[in-house]
Amino acid sequence: MSPVPPTETAYDRRRLRQWRDGEAVSPGVERRDLLRLLAAASVAGPVAGSFLAGAGSAAAATVPAAPGAAPGIVKPLPTDVFTVRGTNAETNFAALRSTGLHTPASHFFVRNHTVTPRIAAEDWSLTVWGSGLRGPAVEFGYEQLRALPSVTRTAFVECAGNGRSYYTTQQRETVSGTAWTLGAIGVARWRGVRLSDVLRRAGITSRAVDVLPRGLDDEVVSAGVNLGRVRRPLPVAKALDDVLLAYEMNGEPLPPDHGFPVRLVVPSWIGVANIKWLGDIEVSDQPLYSPWNTDLYRLFGPAYPPEGSAPLTRQTLKSAFELAPGASVPAHRRQVLTGRSWSGGAPVRTVEVSTDGGSTWRRARLRDTPERHSWVRWSAEWVPRDRGPAVLLARATDRSGRTQPDVAVPNTQGYLFDAVVRHEVTVV
Repeated sequence: MSPVPPTETAYDRRRLRQWRDGEAVSPGVERRDLLRLLAAASVAGPVAGSFLAGAGSAAAATVPAAPGAAPGIVKPLPTDVFTVRGTNAETNFAALRSTGLHTPASHFFVRNHTVTPRIAAEDWSLTVWGSGLRGPAVEFGYEQLRALPSVTRTAFVECAGNGRSYYTTQQRETVSGTAWTLGAIGVARWRGVRLSDVLRRAGITSRAVDVLPRGLDDEVVSAGVNLGRVRRPLPVAKALDDVLLAYEMNGEPLPPDHGFPVRLVVPSWIGVANIKWLGDIEVSDQPLYSPWNTDLYRLFGPAYPPEGSAPLTRQTLKSAFELAPGASVPAHRRQVLTGRSWSGGAPVRTVEVSTDGGSTWRRARLRDTPERHSWVRWSAEWVPRDRGPAVLLARATDRSGRTQPDVAVPNTQGYLFDAVVRHEVTVV
Protein backbone atom coordinates (compact mmCIF):
# COMPACT_ATOMS: atom_id res chain seq x y z
CA MET A 1 0.00 0.00 0.00
CA SER A 2 1.28 3.50 -0.84
CA PRO A 3 2.03 5.91 1.98
CA VAL A 4 -0.88 8.35 2.34
CA PRO A 5 -0.15 11.97 1.37
CA PRO A 6 0.19 13.25 4.97
CA THR A 7 2.99 10.71 5.53
CA GLU A 8 4.79 11.93 2.41
CA THR A 9 4.29 15.55 3.45
CA ALA A 10 5.67 14.90 6.93
CA TYR A 11 8.71 13.15 5.43
CA ASP A 12 9.45 16.01 3.05
CA ARG A 13 9.00 18.71 5.68
CA ARG A 14 11.37 16.83 7.99
CA ARG A 15 13.97 16.55 5.20
CA LEU A 16 13.58 20.25 4.37
CA ARG A 17 14.16 21.18 8.02
CA GLN A 18 17.18 18.85 8.22
CA TRP A 19 18.71 20.37 5.10
CA ARG A 20 18.19 23.94 6.35
CA ASP A 21 19.79 22.98 9.67
CA GLY A 22 22.78 21.39 7.94
CA GLU A 23 21.85 17.85 8.98
CA ALA A 24 21.07 16.48 5.48
CA VAL A 25 23.76 15.65 2.94
CA SER A 26 23.78 17.03 -0.62
CA PRO A 27 26.77 15.34 -2.31
CA GLY A 28 28.51 17.14 -5.15
CA VAL A 29 27.13 20.66 -4.62
CA GLU A 30 28.38 23.18 -2.10
CA ARG A 31 25.79 24.28 0.45
CA ARG A 32 26.50 27.96 -0.28
CA ASP A 33 25.67 27.39 -3.97
CA LEU A 34 22.39 25.69 -3.11
CA LEU A 35 21.47 28.54 -0.78
CA ARG A 36 22.18 31.04 -3.56
CA LEU A 37 20.01 29.08 -5.99
CA LEU A 38 17.33 28.75 -3.34
CA ALA A 39 17.17 32.53 -3.00
CA ALA A 40 16.93 32.92 -6.78
CA ALA A 41 14.17 30.34 -7.03
CA SER A 42 11.91 32.37 -4.76
CA VAL A 43 11.85 35.24 -7.29
CA ALA A 44 9.83 34.69 -10.47
CA GLY A 45 11.05 35.52 -13.95
CA PRO A 46 9.04 35.41 -17.18
CA VAL A 47 7.59 32.19 -18.57
CA ALA A 48 10.18 30.91 -21.00
CA GLY A 49 11.98 27.83 -22.22
CA SER A 50 14.08 25.59 -20.02
CA PHE A 51 16.66 27.57 -18.06
CA LEU A 52 18.93 24.57 -17.44
CA ALA A 53 21.67 23.47 -19.81
CA GLY A 54 24.09 20.57 -19.91
CA ALA A 55 27.63 21.37 -18.90
CA GLY A 56 28.83 20.07 -22.25
CA SER A 57 25.88 21.20 -24.36
CA ALA A 58 24.88 24.69 -23.22
CA ALA A 59 25.55 26.12 -26.68
CA ALA A 60 23.42 23.47 -28.36
CA ALA A 61 20.51 24.32 -26.07
CA THR A 62 20.47 27.89 -27.39
CA VAL A 63 20.41 27.01 -31.10
CA PRO A 64 16.90 27.43 -32.60
CA ALA A 65 15.40 24.11 -33.60
CA ALA A 66 14.43 23.40 -37.17
CA PRO A 67 10.72 22.71 -37.77
CA GLY A 68 9.88 19.29 -36.40
CA ALA A 69 13.10 19.06 -34.38
CA ALA A 70 14.48 20.11 -31.00
CA PRO A 71 18.05 20.30 -29.67
CA GLY A 72 19.05 16.96 -28.25
CA ILE A 73 15.81 15.03 -28.98
CA VAL A 74 16.26 11.92 -31.11
CA LYS A 75 12.77 11.00 -32.35
CA PRO A 76 10.85 12.86 -35.10
CA LEU A 77 8.67 15.71 -33.86
CA PRO A 78 5.95 16.30 -36.48
CA THR A 79 4.34 19.69 -36.01
CA ASP A 80 0.81 18.26 -35.89
CA VAL A 81 1.81 16.15 -32.87
CA PHE A 82 4.34 18.30 -30.96
CA THR A 83 5.12 21.88 -30.04
CA VAL A 84 8.86 22.30 -29.50
CA ARG A 85 9.73 24.26 -26.35
CA GLY A 86 13.48 24.71 -26.10
CA THR A 87 15.02 21.29 -25.43
CA ASN A 88 11.56 19.87 -24.76
CA ALA A 89 8.62 18.72 -26.89
CA GLU A 90 5.00 19.12 -25.75
CA THR A 91 2.29 16.83 -27.10
CA ASN A 92 -0.54 18.69 -28.84
CA PHE A 93 -3.56 17.32 -26.99
CA ALA A 94 -5.70 17.22 -30.14
CA ALA A 95 -3.26 14.63 -31.54
CA LEU A 96 -4.30 12.21 -28.77
CA ARG A 97 -7.90 11.98 -30.03
CA SER A 98 -6.93 9.18 -32.43
CA THR A 99 -4.93 7.23 -29.82
CA GLY A 100 -6.07 4.82 -27.14
CA LEU A 101 -5.64 4.89 -23.38
CA HIS A 102 -1.87 4.46 -23.69
CA THR A 103 0.14 7.22 -25.34
CA PRO A 104 2.23 5.85 -28.22
CA ALA A 105 5.93 6.57 -27.88
CA SER A 106 5.64 8.58 -31.09
CA HIS A 107 3.22 10.97 -29.28
CA PHE A 108 4.77 10.95 -25.79
CA PHE A 109 6.07 14.33 -24.58
CA VAL A 110 9.80 14.83 -23.96
CA ARG A 111 11.23 16.71 -20.98
CA ASN A 112 15.02 16.94 -21.13
CA HIS A 113 17.20 18.86 -18.71
CA THR A 114 20.04 18.57 -21.22
CA VAL A 115 20.08 16.25 -24.25
CA THR A 116 19.10 12.64 -24.88
CA PRO A 117 22.15 10.37 -24.44
CA ARG A 118 22.65 7.36 -26.73
CA ILE A 119 23.54 4.36 -24.55
CA ALA A 120 24.10 0.79 -25.77
CA ALA A 121 22.49 -1.92 -23.64
CA GLU A 122 25.68 -3.97 -23.61
CA ASP A 123 27.64 -1.02 -22.23
CA TRP A 124 25.11 -0.20 -19.53
CA SER A 125 25.05 -1.28 -15.89
CA LEU A 126 23.28 -0.14 -12.75
CA THR A 127 25.30 0.30 -9.56
CA VAL A 128 23.52 0.19 -6.19
CA TRP A 129 25.69 1.48 -3.38
CA GLY A 130 25.79 3.41 -0.13
CA SER A 131 25.77 3.39 3.64
CA GLY A 132 22.27 1.90 3.74
CA LEU A 133 23.47 -1.46 2.37
CA ARG A 134 24.89 -4.41 4.30
CA GLY A 135 27.94 -4.70 2.10
CA PRO A 136 29.76 -3.21 -0.90
CA ALA A 137 28.21 -1.89 -4.09
CA VAL A 138 26.22 -4.31 -6.25
CA GLU A 139 26.10 -4.09 -10.03
CA PHE A 140 23.33 -5.24 -12.38
CA GLY A 141 23.82 -5.56 -16.14
CA TYR A 142 20.98 -5.06 -18.60
CA GLU A 143 20.32 -8.76 -19.17
CA GLN A 144 20.69 -9.49 -15.45
CA LEU A 145 17.99 -6.95 -14.71
CA ARG A 146 15.69 -8.31 -17.41
CA ALA A 147 16.12 -11.81 -15.96
CA LEU A 148 14.57 -10.74 -12.64
CA PRO A 149 10.81 -11.19 -12.04
CA SER A 150 8.97 -8.50 -13.98
CA VAL A 151 5.76 -6.54 -13.46
CA THR A 152 3.71 -4.37 -15.81
CA ARG A 153 2.00 -1.17 -14.70
CA THR A 154 0.02 1.56 -16.44
CA ALA A 155 1.03 4.97 -15.12
CA PHE A 156 1.25 8.57 -16.24
CA VAL A 157 4.41 10.63 -16.26
CA GLU A 158 3.73 14.36 -16.02
CA CYS A 159 6.01 17.37 -15.68
CA ALA A 160 5.41 19.37 -12.49
CA GLY A 161 5.07 22.46 -14.70
CA ASN A 162 2.33 21.03 -16.91
CA GLY A 163 -0.27 23.79 -17.39
CA ARG A 164 2.22 26.48 -16.29
CA SER A 165 1.31 28.92 -19.09
CA TYR A 166 -2.24 29.28 -17.70
CA TYR A 167 -0.93 31.03 -14.61
CA THR A 168 -0.07 33.82 -17.06
CA THR A 169 -2.83 33.62 -19.70
CA GLN A 170 -5.73 33.00 -17.31
CA GLN A 171 -4.59 34.44 -14.00
CA ARG A 172 -2.14 37.18 -15.09
CA GLU A 173 0.56 35.77 -12.80
CA THR A 174 4.25 36.09 -13.65
CA VAL A 175 5.96 32.70 -13.38
CA SER A 176 9.23 31.16 -14.60
CA GLY A 177 9.91 28.00 -16.57
CA THR A 178 8.88 26.24 -19.76
CA ALA A 179 5.50 27.53 -20.99
CA TRP A 180 3.66 24.20 -21.15
CA THR A 181 -0.05 24.13 -21.88
CA LEU A 182 -1.49 20.69 -20.91
CA GLY A 183 0.56 18.36 -23.10
CA ALA A 184 3.49 17.62 -20.76
CA ILE A 185 1.93 14.28 -19.81
CA GLY A 186 1.70 10.78 -21.22
CA VAL A 187 0.31 7.46 -20.03
CA ALA A 188 2.16 4.25 -20.90
CA ARG A 189 2.22 0.58 -20.05
CA TRP A 190 5.58 0.14 -18.35
CA ARG A 191 7.29 -3.23 -17.84
CA GLY A 192 10.26 -3.74 -15.58
CA VAL A 193 11.53 -4.80 -12.18
CA ARG A 194 10.30 -3.60 -8.81
CA LEU A 195 12.81 -1.24 -7.25
CA SER A 196 12.11 -3.01 -3.96
CA ASP A 197 13.35 -6.33 -5.43
CA VAL A 198 16.59 -4.73 -6.61
CA LEU A 199 17.18 -2.98 -3.28
CA ARG A 200 16.62 -6.19 -1.34
CA ARG A 201 18.97 -8.13 -3.61
CA ALA A 202 21.55 -5.38 -3.05
CA GLY A 203 21.21 -5.78 0.73
CA ILE A 204 19.24 -2.76 1.93
CA THR A 205 19.21 -2.53 5.73
CA SER A 206 16.76 -1.21 8.29
CA ARG A 207 19.09 1.79 8.76
CA ALA A 208 18.38 3.11 5.25
CA VAL A 209 16.33 6.32 5.14
CA ASP A 210 16.76 7.66 1.59
CA VAL A 211 17.22 6.22 -1.90
CA LEU A 212 18.83 8.52 -4.49
CA PRO A 213 18.59 7.47 -8.19
CA ARG A 214 20.84 9.32 -10.63
CA GLY A 215 20.62 9.65 -14.43
CA LEU A 216 23.35 9.29 -17.05
CA ASP A 217 22.49 12.42 -19.04
CA ASP A 218 24.86 15.40 -19.05
CA GLU A 219 25.59 17.37 -15.92
CA VAL A 220 23.29 20.36 -15.48
CA VAL A 221 24.45 23.96 -15.09
CA SER A 222 22.16 26.64 -13.63
CA ALA A 223 23.15 30.24 -12.81
CA GLY A 224 26.80 29.26 -13.24
CA VAL A 225 26.57 26.38 -10.75
CA ASN A 226 27.24 22.81 -11.90
CA LEU A 227 24.47 20.81 -10.24
CA GLY A 228 25.71 17.45 -11.49
CA ARG A 229 23.50 14.81 -13.07
CA VAL A 230 19.76 14.81 -12.47
CA ARG A 231 18.95 13.02 -9.20
CA ARG A 232 16.22 13.26 -6.60
CA PRO A 233 15.92 11.26 -3.36
CA LEU A 234 12.96 9.05 -2.53
CA PRO A 235 11.91 8.05 0.97
CA VAL A 236 12.59 4.37 1.61
CA ALA A 237 8.85 3.78 2.16
CA LYS A 238 8.09 4.95 -1.41
CA ALA A 239 11.08 3.17 -2.93
CA LEU A 240 9.92 -0.13 -1.40
CA ASP A 241 6.30 0.42 -2.44
CA ASP A 242 5.34 0.80 -6.11
CA VAL A 243 8.40 2.23 -7.91
CA LEU A 244 9.49 0.44 -11.09
CA LEU A 245 12.80 0.13 -12.92
CA ALA A 246 11.26 0.10 -16.39
CA TYR A 247 12.93 -1.22 -19.53
CA GLU A 248 9.84 -1.47 -21.77
CA MET A 249 7.23 1.08 -22.82
CA ASN A 250 4.00 -0.16 -24.42
CA GLY A 251 5.54 -3.57 -25.13
CA GLU A 252 8.73 -2.26 -26.78
CA PRO A 253 12.19 -1.41 -25.43
CA LEU A 254 12.31 2.15 -24.11
CA PRO A 255 13.09 4.66 -26.87
CA PRO A 256 16.20 6.78 -26.23
CA ASP A 257 14.19 9.94 -25.45
CA HIS A 258 12.22 8.06 -22.80
CA GLY A 259 15.08 6.57 -20.86
CA PHE A 260 16.70 3.62 -22.66
CA PRO A 261 18.10 1.34 -21.36
CA VAL A 262 16.32 1.71 -17.95
CA ARG A 263 14.34 4.46 -16.24
CA LEU A 264 12.50 4.96 -12.99
CA VAL A 265 8.70 5.10 -12.97
CA VAL A 266 7.32 6.62 -9.75
CA PRO A 267 3.52 6.39 -10.09
CA SER A 268 1.60 9.67 -9.63
CA TRP A 269 4.67 11.64 -8.54
CA ILE A 270 5.96 14.67 -10.46
CA GLY A 271 7.96 13.92 -13.58
CA VAL A 272 11.43 14.75 -12.25
CA ALA A 273 11.18 11.82 -9.81
CA ASN A 274 10.95 9.46 -12.81
CA ILE A 275 14.70 9.53 -13.53
CA LYS A 276 15.60 8.57 -17.11
CA TRP A 277 18.77 6.76 -18.25
CA LEU A 278 19.30 5.40 -14.76
CA GLY A 279 22.96 4.84 -13.89
CA ASP A 280 23.28 4.39 -10.14
CA ILE A 281 21.23 4.35 -6.95
CA GLU A 282 22.62 5.53 -3.64
CA VAL A 283 21.03 3.94 -0.55
CA SER A 284 21.83 6.12 2.44
CA ASP A 285 21.48 5.85 6.20
CA GLN A 286 21.61 9.68 6.30
CA PRO A 287 19.01 12.09 4.92
CA LEU A 288 19.90 13.22 1.39
CA TYR A 289 19.10 16.30 -0.63
CA SER A 290 19.75 17.39 -4.21
CA PRO A 291 19.15 20.62 -6.13
CA TRP A 292 15.98 19.01 -7.50
CA ASN A 293 14.27 19.23 -4.14
CA THR A 294 15.96 22.28 -2.60
CA ASP A 295 15.80 25.22 -5.02
CA LEU A 296 13.84 23.32 -7.70
CA TYR A 297 10.46 21.57 -7.50
CA ARG A 298 9.14 23.35 -4.44
CA LEU A 299 6.54 26.11 -4.15
CA PHE A 300 7.51 29.74 -3.51
CA GLY A 301 5.21 32.74 -3.35
CA PRO A 302 2.93 34.77 -1.05
CA ALA A 303 0.90 31.69 -0.06
CA TYR A 304 4.00 29.77 1.06
CA PRO A 305 6.66 30.14 3.78
CA PRO A 306 9.69 32.31 2.90
CA GLU A 307 11.84 29.18 2.65
CA GLY A 308 9.30 27.55 0.30
CA SER A 309 7.02 24.56 0.61
CA ALA A 310 8.09 21.01 1.22
CA PRO A 311 9.51 19.35 -1.93
CA LEU A 312 6.80 18.30 -4.36
CA THR A 313 5.74 14.67 -4.58
CA ARG A 314 2.27 13.80 -5.91
CA GLN A 315 0.79 15.36 -9.00
CA THR A 316 -2.44 17.33 -8.98
CA LEU A 317 -5.85 17.18 -10.75
CA LYS A 318 -6.35 18.26 -14.39
CA SER A 319 -8.64 17.97 -17.43
CA ALA A 320 -7.96 18.64 -21.11
CA PHE A 321 -9.99 18.67 -24.32
CA GLU A 322 -8.77 16.71 -27.35
CA LEU A 323 -9.48 19.75 -29.52
CA ALA A 324 -7.08 22.36 -30.81
CA PRO A 325 -7.38 25.73 -29.03
CA GLY A 326 -9.07 28.23 -31.29
CA ALA A 327 -10.65 25.50 -33.44
CA SER A 328 -13.64 26.36 -35.64
CA VAL A 329 -16.81 24.40 -34.89
CA PRO A 330 -19.85 24.40 -37.24
CA ALA A 331 -23.11 25.74 -35.81
CA HIS A 332 -26.24 23.53 -35.54
CA ARG A 333 -24.29 20.31 -36.03
CA ARG A 334 -23.86 17.64 -33.38
CA GLN A 335 -20.32 17.57 -31.99
CA VAL A 336 -18.78 14.93 -29.76
CA LEU A 337 -16.31 16.66 -27.45
CA THR A 338 -13.65 14.34 -26.07
CA GLY A 339 -10.92 14.75 -23.51
CA ARG A 340 -8.98 13.21 -20.64
CA SER A 341 -8.81 13.85 -16.88
CA TRP A 342 -6.34 12.59 -14.29
CA SER A 343 -5.28 12.98 -10.67
CA GLY A 344 -2.20 12.10 -8.67
CA GLY A 345 -4.26 11.75 -5.49
CA ALA A 346 -6.98 9.24 -6.38
CA PRO A 347 -8.83 7.83 -9.41
CA VAL A 348 -11.10 10.31 -11.20
CA ARG A 349 -14.74 9.92 -10.10
CA THR A 350 -16.63 12.34 -12.36
CA VAL A 351 -16.01 14.84 -15.14
CA GLU A 352 -18.30 17.78 -15.89
CA VAL A 353 -18.33 19.84 -19.08
CA SER A 354 -19.60 23.36 -19.75
CA THR A 355 -20.10 24.75 -23.27
CA ASP A 356 -21.23 28.22 -22.18
CA GLY A 357 -18.26 29.48 -20.21
CA GLY A 358 -19.36 27.95 -16.91
CA SER A 359 -22.99 29.07 -16.68
CA THR A 360 -24.23 25.47 -16.83
CA TRP A 361 -22.54 22.11 -16.33
CA ARG A 362 -23.39 18.51 -17.23
CA ARG A 363 -21.78 15.14 -16.68
CA ALA A 364 -19.48 13.75 -19.34
CA ARG A 365 -19.55 10.03 -20.15
CA LEU A 366 -16.46 8.21 -18.86
CA ARG A 367 -15.03 5.92 -21.52
CA ASP A 368 -12.67 4.01 -19.22
CA THR A 369 -12.86 2.52 -15.76
CA PRO A 370 -10.99 5.04 -13.60
CA GLU A 371 -7.74 3.64 -12.20
CA ARG A 372 -5.02 4.96 -9.91
CA HIS A 373 -2.00 6.47 -11.66
CA SER A 374 -3.80 6.74 -15.03
CA TRP A 375 -6.17 9.10 -16.82
CA VAL A 376 -9.73 8.50 -17.90
CA ARG A 377 -11.07 9.38 -21.34
CA TRP A 378 -14.47 11.05 -21.56
CA SER A 379 -16.94 12.44 -24.08
CA ALA A 380 -19.89 14.84 -24.18
CA GLU A 381 -22.26 15.81 -27.00
CA TRP A 382 -22.76 19.44 -28.01
CA VAL A 383 -24.90 21.16 -30.65
CA PRO A 384 -23.61 24.77 -30.91
CA ARG A 385 -26.38 27.29 -31.53
CA ASP A 386 -24.93 30.79 -31.66
CA ARG A 387 -22.11 31.75 -33.98
CA GLY A 388 -19.10 33.51 -32.53
CA PRO A 389 -16.57 32.84 -29.76
CA ALA A 390 -17.36 30.13 -27.21
CA VAL A 391 -15.57 28.93 -24.10
CA LEU A 392 -15.48 25.22 -23.24
CA LEU A 393 -14.64 24.06 -19.72
CA ALA A 394 -13.99 20.64 -18.20
CA ARG A 395 -13.53 19.90 -14.51
CA ALA A 396 -12.83 16.65 -12.75
CA THR A 397 -13.53 15.37 -9.25
CA ASP A 398 -11.48 12.47 -7.90
CA ARG A 399 -12.44 9.83 -5.37
CA SER A 400 -10.80 11.77 -2.56
CA GLY A 401 -13.52 14.40 -3.09
CA ARG A 402 -11.20 16.99 -4.61
CA THR A 403 -12.57 19.07 -7.52
CA GLN A 404 -10.62 21.33 -9.85
CA PRO A 405 -10.88 24.93 -8.61
CA ASP A 406 -11.64 28.02 -10.68
CA VAL A 407 -8.28 29.55 -9.71
CA ALA A 408 -4.96 27.85 -8.95
CA VAL A 409 -2.92 29.11 -6.00
CA PRO A 410 0.02 30.87 -7.70
CA ASN A 411 3.69 30.09 -7.13
CA THR A 412 6.72 31.73 -8.70
CA GLN A 413 7.88 28.69 -10.69
CA GLY A 414 4.43 27.83 -12.01
CA TYR A 415 4.16 24.28 -10.69
CA LEU A 416 1.04 22.14 -10.17
CA PHE A 417 -1.52 24.25 -12.03
CA ASP A 418 -4.87 22.60 -11.27
CA ALA A 419 -7.57 25.15 -12.17
CA VAL A 420 -10.23 24.61 -14.82
CA VAL A 421 -8.76 25.67 -18.18
CA ARG A 422 -10.72 28.03 -20.44
CA HIS A 423 -10.70 26.36 -23.87
CA GLU A 424 -11.66 28.94 -26.47
CA VAL A 425 -13.19 27.96 -29.83
CA THR A 426 -15.19 29.72 -32.56
CA VAL A 427 -18.63 28.61 -33.73
CA VAL A 428 -19.03 29.30 -37.47
